[in-house]
Amino acid sequence: MAASRRRRTAAVAATLAAVALTAGLTTGCDAVDKALDCVQTADTIADSVTDLQQAVDNAANDPTQLDESLDSIDKSLDKLGDKTDNADVNKAVDDLTQAVDNVRTAIKNGDETPDVSPVTDAARELTKVCTP
Repeated sequence: MAASRRRRTAAVAATLAAVALTAGLTTGCDAVDKALDCVQTADTIADSVTDLQQAVDNAANDPTQLDESLDSIDKSLDKLGDKTDNADVNKAVDDLTQAVDNVRTAIKNGDETPDVSPVTDAARELTKVCTP
């Protein structure tokens, strides 16, 4: 009877250890997946910011490029904001969203070559907080 109880205890202990290990690996993978999503989105945003800078340079030729670049950044920010619960990432997303809104306002107010350096700075900060 004691041997049977030891086997059951050993089996339960082994099961609990396996569950704990699996939970730890799953949590670790979730964190890695979120970090990768963040890095990939930050990279996409960096490309969009480059497009925005080029759009500002070419605004006289094609003013629609500005809106397209800003829309692309907004879309990426929405996607990233939905995927993370990291306070630093959320702040960087909020700062970049505000910078994009400021550029939109400047364009709406007739500025054909708005200052996009706050967008660039905010995107740089987002990349920094997303980099593991």
